[in-house]
Amino acid sequence: MTAVSGAERFYVDESALGLGRTLTAARKDVIHVGHPLIPECPLGTLDDDWMRAVAARGLVAIGRDKRIRTRPAEREAIRESGLRVFRIGGKQDQSTWDWLGRFVRYWNRMEQIVADRPEGPWFYLVNQTGLSEVPLDGPLR
Repeated sequence: MTAVSGAERFYVDESALGLGRTLTAARKDVIHVGHPLIPECPLGTLDDDWMRAVAARGLVAIGRDKRIRTRPAEREAIRESGLRVFRIGGKQDQSTWDWLGRFVRYWNRMEQIVADRPEGPWFYLVNQTGLSEVPLDGPLR
């Protein structure tokens, strides 16, 4: 697997585009849907397509898509492609500012998970109270 330009390690999908643009401005290792460094993932890219493209490039996905847990095809795409995912958890939507605070708080732990588990597939929820792994053999909550 090869990253986009060698510096990027994280990709934020369209479900958290505001967070993606903010993280991209703050960090050199983050890109987002529609970013010129990942032309195969323009705005509106179907989930199965961006998942496979992101996994093929060795990037770790960040997103908010609540429906991923109810779509067997997407779960299968995660498994088959070896995608590594951090999903924003919680039942209530929050502002980009609130999400950013959460990611800043847990970024070091996320980095440790990526270092400890360089191969996927895996799936973690980034909740207000911490990170929790969700098994990929059942529904993703």
